[in-house]
This record gives sequence, structure tokens and C-alpha cells, in this order.
Amino acid sequence: MAKRKAENRSFLDKWEAEYPVCLVCGVNVAVSKEYNIRRHYETKHHDKYKDLDMTQRSQKVEEMKRSLVSQQNMFKKATSQSEAAVKASYIVAAEIAKSARPFNEGEFMKKCMMKVCDLVCPEKKQAFSNVSLSRNTVADRTCDLATNLYDQLMEKGKYFVAFSLAVEESCDASDTAQLSVFIRGVDSNLCVTEELLGFKSMHGTTTGKEIFEEVSKCVTEIKLPWDKLVGLTTDGAPAMCCKKSGLVGMVREKMREENCAGELTVYHCIIHQEALCAKALKMEHVMTTVTQVVNFIRAKGLNHRQFKSFLEECGSEYADGTYHTEVRWLSRGKVLNRCFELREEICQFLETKGKDTAELREQKFLCELAFLCDISSHLDALNLQLQGRGRIITDMYAAVRAFKTKLCLWENQMLQGNPCHFPCCQSIKAQISTAVFPCAQFAEKLSVLAAEFSRRFADFDAQKCKFELLSNPFAVDMENAPTNIQMELIELQCNDTLKSKYDAVGAAQFPRFIPDTMPQLRTQAAQMLSMFGSTYLCEQLFSSMKMTKTTHRRRLTDEHLRSILRISSAQSLSPDIDELASKKRCQVSGLGTSD
Repeated sequence: MAKRKAENRSFLDKWEAEYPVCLVCGVNVAVSKEYNIRRHYETKHHDKYKDLDMTQRSQKVEEMKRSLVSQQNMFKKATSQSEAAVKASYIVAAEIAKSARPFNEGEFMKKCMMKVCDLVCPEKKQAFSNVSLSRNTVADRTCDLATNLYDQLMEKGKYFVAFSLAVEESCDASDTAQLSVFIRGVDSNLCVTEELLGFKSMHGTTTGKEIFEEVSKCVTEIKLPWDKLVGLTTDGAPAMCCKKSGLVGMVREKMREENCAGELTVYHCIIHQEALCAKALKMEHVMTTVTQVVNFIRAKGLNHRQFKSFLEECGSEYADGTYHTEVRWLSRGKVLNRCFELREEICQFLETKGKDTAELREQKFLCELAFLCDISSHLDALNLQLQGRGRIITDMYAAVRAFKTKLCLWENQMLQGNPCHFPCCQSIKAQISTAVFPCAQFAEKLSVLAAEFSRRFADFDAQKCKFELLSNPFAVDMENAPTNIQMELIELQCNDTLKSKYDAVGAAQFPRFIPDTMPQLRTQAAQMLSMFGSTYLCEQLFSSMKMTKTTHRRRLTDEHLRSILRISSAQSLSPDIDELASKKRCQVSGLGTSD
């Protein structure tokens, strides 16, 4: 065996002209040695080609090679068309999943493609017909795409130096509890991967223990070590944040069992807390009155039609009023703004319906409505700043700190009778006497709101020093920094080259340029980059879930729902369609038939 390996046998190009074995009869020679080739040629083909000189032999070889290549190309073309059809079916299945459409949309799309093909490129009809888009095929393709994404995430997870989880639970259209778990991992190059780790259907109770078991399965199945878990962000529900029987307490207990050296940092979603802070204003009576007015106009079709006609007759800037939905973060501000802008038209319309509008015309109510409208607009602006994928927790914390500073400024200005940042209040104040406008009352509410922000975001304030290490390491007081990074921090702050790089690329990109000679700083940066500031991704996924599993698709299986949501939520990863297509064989399905 060693002798054969050492011989390194291969077919020599010169044998093509001297002994055209394969080109003549297609027989495969067992061992590609010169002796074997010569014996085969002299035994089988010598008499036929013995009269040809070398030039004629070369011409004959080229002719035979062209014939062989032509045959091979015919098979290659068929294979290429087959692979293209499979790839096309995967691409269409991915788009169907992203748009939350049912699987049988593939059959409708194929009918449309065939009709377009008949008009635009009839010669390509067979190629389009080969694309399999039956309901079963689209369902299978969707599962394949989701599995491919999960495999990619598992491969990336091998290189995570730190990761955090965002966990939230909600119910679908069939009242099944769905648990979404997102992961944000950072590798040694400080590249962030933010993807759906698991989406679990919970058909029984949803206690802290059961939620922990599902989260633990997600972490175990992807083979992530618990000692690299640095952060956990939840929606603040008791089953999530209870220190003993909740998810947080059980995760910490699991990390102690695994002898994890690091400490788990737990956050209550910033966006949820921002929305809860607004309740400290205690102005529900204003919102209740506005909601009743809107419901009277919008609940009955006749009232709604007449109101829209009334606005059109008045030449109003707005064509309609808007509903208030409690679960939508920005709904309240939009409803209040619309009602404030249409306050006169609303009163006139209600009077035509015989409704009492005395409360709506009271100066006190108008002042409170204006204030609530303005402060809700400011809160909505903060909410929008905190939303979005890939948000770094330090930036989110900076936005909250800025808002707290604004509250202090607004409080002082309101005490001075100068609501310059409250346009609705300015409008009302111009219509009534300055003495009637309750500046002191509104200043007190701003003070209460600022205190509520400080109370609810105390856990973020406790991490201020760590946040500064990521957002601006050159301004951190080294005496207040953790002892394990103090030496590296001094070297960093004294390095003018790194300071110039920080000024050039900004805080978000700078951690990637921290040299490997500062491993503690890189580790600290990786941990901070992996932190979730909110459960925004979970909320966004649940919105997609409600569009996917509607009352008309309640029979959608857990596996299919999970696959659809994994595809639609993918951001850092994309399915490897070439790899998937290489493992499949084209199966042509007719229109309206199943594979």
C-alpha cells in the first residue's frame, strides 16, 4: 500500500494523443499506468488507427474531445437548470415566510409566473414549470431554511466570548403561550451576532420554573457554556424576575451549580420601564375622557362617517380621529395630539349629537390635556430613540440620562411660567390668562416624573462605571475602575494613537481596535456589547407572530410557526441557499398539486 501511494499515479496529458483510450471506447482502465494504457490501445484500437500519422492523430483526438465535452455540457446544463429551480423555490419560500403569508401562496405565485412567462418569454416556460412551489414544498423549504439558520448560529456560538439573553412571553391567536428567547453574542473580534435563539410553545402553565426549563434547553441545545452568560433582560413579569422562583433566580442558581465565576447582570426592559414611568403623572382622568369621546365617534359607523364628513366640511387639516390602543407604545401620544388639534371640531360635532361638552371646554381640562399631550410627545420621542435592532445598551442609557436632565430643565422653566418646550401648553396659555394656567401643578408633575425615572432606572445607574468603559474609556477615572483593568486602562488612556482612532471611528466601533495586549479591556467591552437594553426584539417578534398565526391560521404547527419566525427575524445571518440546493433534487410539481 505504501508503494502505491508513493507512485502518485495520474493520467498524463501526452497519453491522449498516443493512446486515446477513454475518447475512443470509454472504457476505464483500472490502473492509470503507461503499460496498462499501451496494452489496452494495442489490443483494442491499434489496427483502426495504425495508419494515422501524429498530426492526424492529434486532430482525431481534438475531435473526440469536442464530442465528449458536448455530451458533458448537455448533462451539466440539465443539472444547472435543476439546481436553479431548487434555488428559486427556496428563495420564494423565504419571501413567503418573511411576508407572513400562508404556504399555499406558492401555488398562486406559480400560476402568476406561468401566465407572465407565456407572454414575456414562452421559450422559458419549462424552466419556470420546474420550480416546485406546492404547499408541501414551501412548508418543507421553510423548515430547511430555518434549520440552516440555526446551524449557522450554533457554529457562531462556538466562538462567543460573552452572550446575553432577552426573554419575554406572550399568547398567540389560539391562546397558546409563546416564549421568545433572543441571544446577543460577541466573538473574540468583538463582532456582534443578534438572533432568535428559541421560540417555544408552552401549552400548559407558564411558571418561572417552566420558563427556566425552556430557556435552559435553548442554551444547552446550542452548546453554549453558562459561564459566558453575562446578561439577562426580561419584561419584568413576576414569573421572570422573582429572585427565588422566577427565571432570574433559577438562572443564577444554575450558574452557581456550574461554578461560573462571572456575575449575571439582570435588567428590566428599558422601554417597558419608560412606559411605566408615565403612569406616575396620574392623569388617567384626562385620558379616560379622551378615550370616551373617541369611542363615541369611532365605535358606530354612522357617527364615524358623519364626523369625517363634518371635518371635510370644516376644511380641517385632519380627515379623521384615531383610536387608542393600550398595548401600542406610541398610541396614546398620537390620540392626544389629534384630539387636541381637533378639540373645537369635536365639541361642535358632539353638540350636534346632543352631547354635553362642558367638561371638554373647561379651562382646567384644556390645560391638563395640553400638558399631557406635550409630555406624551416627549415620552414618545424617547421611546423611538430606545427602539430598534442592534442598539448598544450604553447609548440607550445615555438617552434616558438625557431625558432626566431635560425633565429638570422643564421643571425649572415651568416654575418660571415659561413652557417654551411645550407647544400645546403655549397655545392654551395664549388663549387664557396666565394666572389660570397651573404652572406650579405641572412643575410638580415633572418633578414626580423625574423621581420615578430615577427610581426605575436605579439598576442602570449602578452600572454607570461599566457603561463609561465602553462609551468613553478615555474619560474614566482609573481609581474608580475595577482593579483587574486599571493597568490596561492607564496604557489605553496614555496611547495617543488609540485616542485618535477613538475620535475617528466613535465609541460603537472603537472596541474592535483595542489591541490584544489589553485582554481585560477587550473582555469588558465584549460583555457590554452583548447586553440587551430592552426586549424590543421579542415585542417585534410577537407582532410578526400575530400577523403569521391569525384566526385563519390557528392550525399552524409549532414547528412551522417557529421556522417562519426564525426566517423573518434573521438579521445577522442569512440562509445558505446554495448549500441547501446542492442537497436537493429538483421535483417538478404541476399547478395546484402537491409534491
